[in-house]
Amino acid sequence: MQNYWSRQTADKPLFPDLLWSRPENRTHAGKLLVIGGNAYGFAAPALAFTEASKAGIGSTHVLLPEHVQKLLPKGFFAADFAPSTPSGSFAKNALSEMLAHAQWADGVLLAGDLGRNSETAIALEQFSQKYSGQLTITQDAADYFINNPATVLQRPETTLVISFAQLRRLGIQAKFAKAFTFDMDFFPLIEALHDFTEAHGITLVTKHNDRIFVAHRGEVSDTKLDADMPVWRVHTAAHVATWQAQNPSKPFEASTTAIL
Repeated sequence: MQNYWSRQTADKPLFPDLLWSRPENRTHAGKLLVIGGNAYGFAAPALAFTEASKAGIGSTHVLLPEHVQKLLPKGFFAADFAPSTPSGSFAKNALSEMLAHAQWADGVLLAGDLGRNSETAIALEQFSQKYSGQLTITQDAADYFINNPATVLQRPETTLVISFAQLRRLGIQAKFAKAFTFDMDFFPLIEALHDFTEAHGITLVTKHNDRIFVAHRGEVSDTKLDADMPVWRVHTAAHVATWQAQNPSKPFEASTTAIL
């Protein structure tokens, strides 16, 4: 059995101290900025807002493209808005708004539903370079970085919550020696995640079959997926971002505990 791998179950959390030491007062429970959405959809940032609250975050701000403002149902949730392109995605000059809001937060979640836009790609890449705090990336937001992974692979305090198909593409783009294949067995996957995160500084969270895997600096955990959680990436990313905001010095422990 590999000494860098641990299995977590609902009745046997790997890091119970984190569960017992959670902030009781919301004012001390962290601040999260959620960025996402475009004129054709904002379900991902809306879900991230809801799930971060369930996970116990102290305060959440949502930043959407300004084109979405007129589409939000009245009283849906409070949001701030940044410049958008004519097609309704984040524009290049949304960067200043992203950075200004990020200064308030203990962590930032790029929640997805961003669409495909070259200006958005520029804004996200520059944001990841200029923002130095905890950054969690999921859904189609991750695609912007998977296609050019050098931006995030060595960025400190970065977590990718990605599908196995995205992980496979990430391995190819990063020229990783071991292929992530859909038919790979359990222990080869554990070993590949160990090797990949030893070589690169990010935290990886991915799903394979009925388990969610967390890997960071060579350590790997696996937890059985809740069968009632079909939209697992945004749900999981919101919980991971919350726990990491509350435990910034323990990304592996926080991410693993968040799965519960």
